Amino acid sequence: MSKVTDLVKRLLVGRALRSTQLHHQLLPKRVALPVFASDALSSVAYAPQEILVILSIAGAGFYSFSPWVAAAVVLVMLVVVASYRQNVHAYPSGGGDYEVATTNLGPTAGLTVASALLVDYVLTVAVSVANGADYVGATIPFVAEHRAVVAIAIVILLTIMNLRGIRESGVAFAVPTYAFMAAVIGMILWGLFRLVVLGDDLRAPTADFKIIAQQGDLAGFALAFLVLRAFSSGCAALTGVEAISNGVPAFRKPKSKNAATTLLMMGLIAVTMFSGIIFLGLKAGVKVTDPASVARDVIINGHPAGAGYYQQPIIAQVASAVFGDGSVLFVVIAAVTALILFLAANTAFNGFPVLGSILAQDRYLPRQLHTRGDRLAFSNGIVILAAGACLLIWAFNADVSKLLNLYIVGVFVSFTLSQIGMVLHWTRHLKTETDSRVRFRMIRSRVINGFGAVMTGIVLVVVLATKFTHGAYIVCIAMPLLFLMMKGIRHHYDRVAEELAAPEEGEVDESMLPARNHAIVLVSKIHKPTLRALAYARATRPSKLEAVTVSVDAEEAARLQEEWDRRGIDVPLKILDSPYREITGPILDYVKSLRRRSPRDVVTVYIPEYVVGRWWEHLLHNQSALRLKGRLLFKPGVMVTSVPWQLASSDRLKRRAYPAAAGAVRRPYRQPAPKDEQIKA
Repeated sequence: MSKVTDLVKRLLVGRALRSTQLHHQLLPKRVALPVFASDALSSVAYAPQEILVILSIAGAGFYSFSPWVAAAVVLVMLVVVASYRQNVHAYPSGGGDYEVATTNLGPTAGLTVASALLVDYVLTVAVSVANGADYVGATIPFVAEHRAVVAIAIVILLTIMNLRGIRESGVAFAVPTYAFMAAVIGMILWGLFRLVVLGDDLRAPTADFKIIAQQGDLAGFALAFLVLRAFSSGCAALTGVEAISNGVPAFRKPKSKNAATTLLMMGLIAVTMFSGIIFLGLKAGVKVTDPASVARDVIINGHPAGAGYYQQPIIAQVASAVFGDGSVLFVVIAAVTALILFLAANTAFNGFPVLGSILAQDRYLPRQLHTRGDRLAFSNGIVILAAGACLLIWAFNADVSKLLNLYIVGVFVSFTLSQIGMVLHWTRHLKTETDSRVRFRMIRSRVINGFGAVMTGIVLVVVLATKFTHGAYIVCIAMPLLFLMMKGIRHHYDRVAEELAAPEEGEVDESMLPARNHAIVLVSKIHKPTLRALAYARATRPSKLEAVTVSVDAEEAARLQEEWDRRGIDVPLKILDSPYREITGPILDYVKSLRRRSPRDVVTVYIPEYVVGRWWEHLLHNQSALRLKGRLLFKPGVMVTSVPWQLASSDRLKRRAYPAAAGAVRRPYRQPAPKDEQIKA
């Protein structure tokens, strides 16, 4: 069974890699861009649409506010990109916002940032994959009807790809990401050429549709609140910016410079695509509204759209207007957009495990998250991220609008605290820096980070105010719970470390120096495993050695004693009475009685166990031994030793050739000694 699972694992994730091969996994800028920026680039597929969806609450006439909302989003995006370019130069170790906040604002702020980012990474996967399923559903009705199942299947596929390692997944994702960028930018340029040079009139498939306003005659505070809500939804375009600051160690040298260049490239491309899509969408007369009410609020030829109407996403509608509905280029745009949305989750698959590893190193998460898997990827973090995303997709039925209400709260918490931390970072270094040129660069960086802190802080307030009752409250509950969980894990690790701390040289802990070793060999019958356990116990030269059995049946116990005496085994056999036919209880009581009589003695219990080769054999053997070990491990001053006996069924596993790492020397299998020689006393 184990051999089969190993084979499946190797087929799925590839052969194991040595630790010395880690430098081969470092990424050049051309591969790092699709690995770390796919989330931010793909957000242009839904961020412009969400602006129009929110404004449609007051009717399509309120689309006139969308250019101003988009301009505000672009301004924030440019400020955040400029701010994070300072981050990657100042903190290239990969801790990102968590390291910045912890170093400059303290552990509490750092843990707040960490909890926000962990939640947002899970949402990134859920939102991106769910939105990709929407685009596929625009052309394949089966996908539209089973979005949640398809989305979960895609998450599983992405998990397998990321388990294969950073570089391998990056190369696999590079082609679709660049294809998406080329297709969207090409669509924008051709659309502008048709508008400006050819003078064509672009018409989206929904240009003649009408939208019934859910809230009419908005003015004053209500109008301002609606515009701010549209702005907060559009700010989903900023997600993924922080991933590059977390992934600096994955870049080739010079790491900071390459990361900053990649960040700038990502920002310029994302701004271009975001602005172009919303501009062409408005020129083509795109109409989109809340998917929950689209059947009722969209009017086609004077009649409601009805339950059978499927609302095409904004990029699909713009592609239809620019290239023609059903054309080859329209299909290409829809295909690459769906693909990039699926792959956008890769940003989180690279950010979440790295952050989890750093938190585990700081003892805020289980230690298992700190170590890399056999493909040099943080496998445990990848699996946990995938499980959380699948749970969200299933809980919200892959509804992008509902998931977006949970989105970006966490990322703007981390943005704001990180930028405040960077301001303090530059202020602290300015106090000791004397070089005028270096001081000028520091002052410039502090101004950029300060402006970024103000902008992201304002956005955070707007997001909380406009999205709280629409689902953001769930994140506001999840983040504190995660924060408290991580504090609890750190408290546990600190308490255990204090408890297990070795004494200083010269200090002797008397409890670590047992007076004698009282050895007990558990016996059920006289057979080869029992004889091996007795021989091994003798070899350890205990102060006292005895065999112990439990009398469940008086006649069987008498026969065991008779055979014991007949064989002349020179170890005394003690028979424990068990009136209720229980095995574990009498042994525990006897061990406790030995400890009470001699508290400084160590009691060592030897348990013969069978080693089996088939999974179902585990159900037939060793059950009493497992229960007994589980109870004895909680007894102070008691050592438990398993003495294995390999049954014939284990031979096939014993002779299995273990996979050798690259360059390792295979040693020939050495046949074990005959069993009758192994059990000689």
